[in-house]
Amino acid sequence: MKSIVILISGRGSNMDAIIDAELPLEIRAVISNRPLATGLKSAAQRGFPAIALDHKAFATREEFDTELSRVINQFAPDYIVLAGFMRILSAGFIARYPNRIINIHPSLLPALPGLHTHEEALKAGLKIHGATVHFVTPELDHGPIIIQATVPVLPADTPATLGERVLAAEHKIYPQALRWLATDRLELSASGVVRIQHLDVLETDKTTTLCVLKE
Repeated sequence: MKSIVILISGRGSNMDAIIDAELPLEIRAVISNRPLATGLKSAAQRGFPAIALDHKAFATREEFDTELSRVINQFAPDYIVLAGFMRILSAGFIARYPNRIINIHPSLLPALPGLHTHEEALKAGLKIHGATVHFVTPELDHGPIIIQATVPVLPADTPATLGERVLAAEHKIYPQALRWLATDRLELSASGVVRIQHLDVLETDKTTTLCVLKE
């Protein structure tokens, strides 16, 4: 069974979605760069090692990343899963784990990388918004895409209402992406393109469109 360490910065709703999905993965630890992150309490209550590593205690990003790497390596995970981890990882950190760091981003990458994506979507007049699960590379929010979900942008939307629908979509696609990893149905080509085996169903409801596997 493959193993993961989950990194969070806040309440950890994507972490909870991953845990609730009961995936064939071993969650070895949850780590937060914010000691007061409520997700740490949730992880501990659910029986997972919950570790606070305050980034403010380190003089540089590289020093924090070095210590973060040391803590992660104690658990020897196959993958590192960023679930609302609000830190930009250094190129040196990413190089230690090639094709082993997964992130979820609240936009349809490569559109709208970075922060404040819901505000930017509304400002641009987009009609479709969404979320992306992708591999992490040194270029921010530009790694190989694993799965995406779309949500409509409604006329009365605010950043908050749009963000709620995007978050609900995230909770669906992140567990799906990790299920593909866990069951060896995901392949990353040398050119950086993700291919999924046995992908043949497109599931659509009123809020999201996503790909699922035929079992």
